[in-house]
Amino acid sequence: MSEGVHILLVDDETAILETLQILFRNEGYRVSVCASGPEALDRLGEERPDIVLTDIRMPGATGLEVLSRAREVDEEMAVILMTAQASLQSAVQAVNLGAYHYLQKPFANDELLALCRRAVEARELKVENKALKKEIRRRDRRQADRPVGRARPFNEALKLAETVAPTDSTVLVTGESGSGKEVVARWIHTLSDRSDNRFLSINCGALPESLLESELFGHAKGSFTGAVKDKTGLLEAADGGTLFLDEIGETTPATQVKLLRALQEREVIPVGSTQAVPVDVRIIAATNRDLEEEIRRGHFRSDLYYRLNVIALHLPPLRDRKDDVPLLIRWFLDRMGSGDDTPGIEEESLRLLSEYDWPGNVRELENALEHALIVAKGSPIAPKHLPERVREAPAPRVVNDTAPSNPSMEVIERAYIAWVLQAEGGNKTRAAEVLGIDPSTLYRKLNRYGIES
Repeated sequence: MSEGVHILLVDDETAILETLQILFRNEGYRVSVCASGPEALDRLGEERPDIVLTDIRMPGATGLEVLSRAREVDEEMAVILMTAQASLQSAVQAVNLGAYHYLQKPFANDELLALCRRAVEARELKVENKALKKEIRRRDRRQADRPVGRARPFNEALKLAETVAPTDSTVLVTGESGSGKEVVARWIHTLSDRSDNRFLSINCGALPESLLESELFGHAKGSFTGAVKDKTGLLEAADGGTLFLDEIGETTPATQVKLLRALQEREVIPVGSTQAVPVDVRIIAATNRDLEEEIRRGHFRSDLYYRLNVIALHLPPLRDRKDDVPLLIRWFLDRMGSGDDTPGIEEESLRLLSEYDWPGNVRELENALEHALIVAKGSPIAPKHLPERVREAPAPRVVNDTAPSNPSMEVIERAYIAWVLQAEGGNKTRAAEVLGIDPSTLYRKLNRYGIES
């Protein structure tokens, strides 16, 4: 039981300290000794013993001060107080401060050793319980935070996210607006060893350059008009955790240079300061743009792209995972309900929602359901409660009568692209606008599917 257990002995009486040191070393304890209270306070800042055995009355710093410092360092550290002048008041004060036991001198060695063995057992039990509770909370959080979906392309993206989560690798999440990029970023953080620290996010396209730099890197007091005090940037605030940079493709070249430096050097220099601040933060970036095309246009730095694109993770649009729509509907309705009262939905409403193409993806679906719940006023969601764009959407287009009964998404996408391109007279730029994708993406798909103009 005592093998490997670290005990810190604190007493200003040399004879007692030497006697205790011999006693505990003979029992297999790893022993450290301090001849004064101030020395013990310093030692506790450097070491984390399992047990602290300290006298109460000492010059410079009392045993109660040692107890308070030990509780600051480690709440599970067992502290046993010794005194030759016991009083009810000091005993009560010691217990209130978190002492494991209060021992009056003189005491028998067997009594002290038995007390220390019980203290070790109690500490181990507390540590195990704390770890078990932490794992249960983490498991519950993982279950609650897991993105909803069973469609093959979405599940492949989730499996990649789960594989990379335990590492510190930078991840670049791509996908259309509203496809769940931040949800997946949070999921990666939840599965990582950083999950007990902060997850912070910022939309890089929502702020002007000067304000974005201040938010990311912080600023020093007086660095610009209105900077009345020092501000900690998000890169520093997320230290030990994860920072999600949404719409990274919207950043300016100047911001990209500073961000690249921060990632390479793992330090930030606040605006208006010359002092670098070290940071330990994992970066997950996201964009709905084709960054390779942005590089070709000179709008995005290639060195930053390669720094961010260590792990590339693409989320398919909701129209490519229609089987997930009923799952998402039920998940959103469960979350929007009060307690066990989950809002109902009619079959025809479910059909309309499942057939709609959702150009705004999962975010648009959530907003549509929130709209329907407000209009329904507690009754099951009927078609009349849905937004007009969903109710009035055209029926799914049949590509041809000879198509297989269960075509793959690739077959459907190829046929739809060909139809749009033909409808636009072969004009690829207009076809890309109708399809809602970048021209470069359209060119890649045309080559992939072998579609001629």
